[in-house]
Amino acid sequence: MSLLHISQGSFRLSDTRTLQLDQLEIKSGDSWAFVGANGSGKSALARALAGELILLKGERHSDFHRVVRISFEQLQKLVSDEWQRNNTDLLSPDEDDTGRTTAEIIQEDVQDPARCQQLAAQFGITALLSRRFKYLSTGETRKALLCQALMPQPDLLILDEPFDGLDVNSRAQLAALLETLSQQGYTLVLVLNRFDEIPDFIQQVGVLADCTLTSQGRREQVMAEALVAQLAHSENLNGLTLPETEDPLNKTTLPTDQPLIVLRNGVVSYNDRPILNQLSWQVNPGEHWQIVGPNGAGKSTLLSLITGDHPQGYSNDLTLFGRRRGSGETIWDIKRHIGYVSSSLHLDYRISSNVRNVILSGFFDSIGIYQAVSDRQQKLTTQWLALLGLGGEQGDAPFHSLSWGQQRLALIARALVKHPALLILDEPLQGLDPLNRQLVRRFIDVLIEQGATQLLFVSHHAEDAPQCITHRLTFVPEGDGYRYQYDNLA
Repeated sequence: MSLLHISQGSFRLSDTRTLQLDQLEIKSGDSWAFVGANGSGKSALARALAGELILLKGERHSDFHRVVRISFEQLQKLVSDEWQRNNTDLLSPDEDDTGRTTAEIIQEDVQDPARCQQLAAQFGITALLSRRFKYLSTGETRKALLCQALMPQPDLLILDEPFDGLDVNSRAQLAALLETLSQQGYTLVLVLNRFDEIPDFIQQVGVLADCTLTSQGRREQVMAEALVAQLAHSENLNGLTLPETEDPLNKTTLPTDQPLIVLRNGVVSYNDRPILNQLSWQVNPGEHWQIVGPNGAGKSTLLSLITGDHPQGYSNDLTLFGRRRGSGETIWDIKRHIGYVSSSLHLDYRISSNVRNVILSGFFDSIGIYQAVSDRQQKLTTQWLALLGLGGEQGDAPFHSLSWGQQRLALIARALVKHPALLILDEPLQGLDPLNRQLVRRFIDVLIEQGATQLLFVSHHAEDAPQCITHRLTFVPEGDGYRYQYDNLA
């Protein structure tokens, strides 16, 4: 029987940080889930188990010979690299589109067409093998990456945030597939932000805090301990208030007697394939909408029409803030009324900057700081940093030195600093642990209570919606496309 054993292990993360694992044993056929807050060391643990971190002291012994680790960041990079191929010299003569097929991605490291077909059939993606990988939905890319990981028949499979960004059905499908793998004898380790995402088949649970494995054992025992910690923290959110606007006496006001958004028979197509098909939608004053639907349904496409980032926005009958799109407004006329957070924004925020400047950039709707910053803006940013738990020297830390979830919190604060008329949050809680999810939802509700901001909130998790939501737009699968359902929740 294969065994991974760590005793008094100290693993190097940086010159000043280490990961401490006093005692941990993973046996062949085990199923583990490790859960912890943002910055607690979960992804570092995954790398330590895979043998990718330097062991400074203690003992690490492993009989596993084919260890595979996959993560959400790896998937995002893979998709990004496929899109970047069109912007490089990789194009062959007479080639107008590059990007590998799903079958080529799955067989990137192990060439075995028969096994590729077998895994694709098991995961229900046979029809996708000939399609270009970069055009797949989030759920489809997740399954393809898992097939790729299984090609070498690993004896230890480590999955870092496998459920992030998946809708309800895709999460259930993936959990069922992982359970099947467990039943087939695979040794599985899942690294998760959400306690409620631990699949039913998981037997062992570990909890990390401050880069230390603080608790481990049978699932029932550890879950009870974690629940107490969550409840205690939630009580500390009572009485939370947000910093003021930059100029409380000079608020930008919009007409209150007309809709904020009107879209009539909206259509967006790629290669003659409709993404949005005859969508009519109106957001009236005081309404706060949740937008839900499966991966690939077109939710993010709808948001990009509103923000002015989608080129087909000008070919649609869209009125925003009382002005018809294409009537002479600039992109900055649109964006100055909008606060926006999305996974694509997170990916695009690649510049070298400290956390303070990331939040400050929200006052200017820019990625980076390119103009003078006022004392008032600095003061407000300091208050935001304190609310995020990033006060003092932490505010001067490089943005990319933060954990993935901490980066997302900073970007959400960036969207909130100007108390925008329209706050657009596209999967804003993705990558956050349960406690930070509560904190962000509280941020949103307080902001809505304090001002005239209206909210568009996209999330695959219905339970993630803040209390202020009054309406829901649902993309309902129908045939080869979707129909649109509108619900008044007030």
